[in-house]
Amino acid sequence: MTESLRITVLGAGHWGTALAQHLAMREHNVTLWAYESEVVTGINQQHRNPLFLKEALLSERIVATNEISEAIIDAKIILFVIPAQLIRKYLVKLRGKLQVDVPVVICSKGIERRSLATMDQVCIEELPASYHANICVLSGPSFAAEVAKGVPTNLTLAARDNNTAKLVQNALATKGMRVYTTDDLVGVELGGALKNVIAIAIGACVGLGFGLNTQAGFITRGLSEVTRLTMAMHGRPETMLGLAGVGDLILTCTGELSRNRQVGKLLAQGRQRADIESEMRMVAEGIPTAESAYELAQKYNVDVPIIEQVYRVLYKGISVIEAMEVLQSRSLKEEWGN
Repeated sequence: MTESLRITVLGAGHWGTALAQHLAMREHNVTLWAYESEVVTGINQQHRNPLFLKEALLSERIVATNEISEAIIDAKIILFVIPAQLIRKYLVKLRGKLQVDVPVVICSKGIERRSLATMDQVCIEELPASYHANICVLSGPSFAAEVAKGVPTNLTLAARDNNTAKLVQNALATKGMRVYTTDDLVGVELGGALKNVIAIAIGACVGLGFGLNTQAGFITRGLSEVTRLTMAMHGRPETMLGLAGVGDLILTCTGELSRNRQVGKLLAQGRQRADIESEMRMVAEGIPTAESAYELAQKYNVDVPIIEQVYRVLYKGISVIEAMEVLQSRSLKEEWGN
């Protein structure tokens, strides 16, 4: 394992707070940037985040700040845990202040609206070429509340440069967190983003009262859709059989802590997207990603019936029952490749 490092975590929601706590327990010195002033005050004075992961008593090694430019000073690793749709905004703000040799670890899961860019692609577009080797993506089955408690967790880190991968892997790894590496950034990003859309479909199945047969079938067919789209975008199919693929998919689809699964349940009750979003403090990334994923599938001519129906429920006003009828009445096909 590496020595104690100064590590910056940008974003103090559930996942950012959990990662900061994990790193602090790993005996790193952590600077945590928060948008909300009450979060900064709570962490620095009471060692608790008053808005996210309220039950967790945080390490004194975590120092919070509202000043994002100051947060990255002297950092040896920077974790971006800002909501996916806001990553570009903050990258632009920090572009002239990031150090070239400091790894940037993307921990947010999503696909940018309109541009249809993954978060790695956003970084590539906004940062000079000299930074690109040090861009990483962290993903895998990891509910924030469990990570904050030190529950054993396995993750995948994707990076172009092997030395960068090893540095971040060693900085994150503990007996409670095992980190594997890969160079398939596309696969790791798409697995982490698209599983949220499938989780909305699974939540809708639960909300309609369907049982485990339905859920297992939709998870399996959802994995097929995610794999097809990943391959069309030059990611590797074997990544979808790993932690960032099927591992994260299973967790998000079946775990009661999943926000996206909860969105699906609410949709099955007849709730509208705007009302659901207005009532959620944390972003359910599957909502914006459903639109981006559908548009990506159209762009690459990939058949994604579950993703398409989630998109139509969220953005075209059809009911969950109507979506289910469309899915179950599709023409019969061979299983593989369809």
